[in-house]
Amino acid sequence: MKLNDQAPIIGTGDTGFIGQGVVARLAGRCPVVGFNRGGDAQPGAEAEPVDMASDEAVADGVRAVRERYGDRIASVIHLAAYYDFSGEPSDKYEQITVRGTERLLRALRGCEVEQFVFSSTMLVHAPCEPGQRIDEEWPLDPKWEYPQSKLETERLIRRERGDISAVLLRISGVYDDECHSIPIAQQIQRIFEKQITSRVYPGDTERGQSFMHVDDLLDAIERVVERRGDPPAETTLLLGEADPVSYGELQRTLGRLIHDEEWETQQIPKVMAKAGAWLQDAAPIEEPFIKPWMVDLADDHYALDLARAHDLLRWQPRRSLATTLPRMVESLKRDPDRFYRENELGDVPDDARRELAGLR
Repeated sequence: MKLNDQAPIIGTGDTGFIGQGVVARLAGRCPVVGFNRGGDAQPGAEAEPVDMASDEAVADGVRAVRERYGDRIASVIHLAAYYDFSGEPSDKYEQITVRGTERLLRALRGCEVEQFVFSSTMLVHAPCEPGQRIDEEWPLDPKWEYPQSKLETERLIRRERGDISAVLLRISGVYDDECHSIPIAQQIQRIFEKQITSRVYPGDTERGQSFMHVDDLLDAIERVVERRGDPPAETTLLLGEADPVSYGELQRTLGRLIHDEEWETQQIPKVMAKAGAWLQDAAPIEEPFIKPWMVDLADDHYALDLARAHDLLRWQPRRSLATTLPRMVESLKRDPDRFYRENELGDVPDDARRELAGLR
């Protein structure tokens, strides 16, 4: 089913990393209206100031779209959600991710919505063992609040969608040529700065988790929207690179790319890692990324079976993390201040800057 210049697409979270790419792909092919708290319009799109935690704001946003374009909506691409690596409990998961979705579905009642696309996560699934692959029927076992909130929202959508076709995208970690992935950027930083934590790991270093380039994700979302008349009324799709790069291979590759040396990573007991993470967390210095709760997840392995996405969308990833790592490191070396700023890593240490100058 082709897009046309009449029925609009609503995109929530359109000012985010993925949302900006979605707007860039679809703008110009049909009206695109972004819902974000600031009401900031992306190039080629319109915007409505919508706080997903407010019943009134969500209802007003949908009402404005209906007044402008009528009741028919081609697709709602729902990316807005709460995300936090601290591990601390937060009612924002409930307010924004779960109830925000409920508000949106409630506001859409009475509209002719052809499709509702929800960005979930592969982390709703239990991890697998090396040699296995996770498909959409794999057991569910979200281990912390972020994937728990996504799974709860998936269930809410199934209950509340009514006649709207729903596509639940269980997405792997996302990156681009400049990195823009919190865990990968943190790993690059630790090795670049030669931190003590860059030499140890509390799990099997030959396990890993699937990632995917943002352009591959945008390809998939574009195909989902174009084929919105084809999939069943309710579809779940896993999206990512089938074969993860192991933590150990990431370490070795980054060591070679950044310092031109073989990078050795020692496996340490989890109890030692938790103690170290706790001490770092409690110390009155810059807050560390690694938290004690992350240690228990160090052995989790996520390799994906992409058969359903291929069958329904004729999609498979065309890029890989392994071939993108050199571009990430090139970006770091070319302008470390910009790389740190873009990836929210703070300031570049003077000793790391001096060593980089010596490597050039």
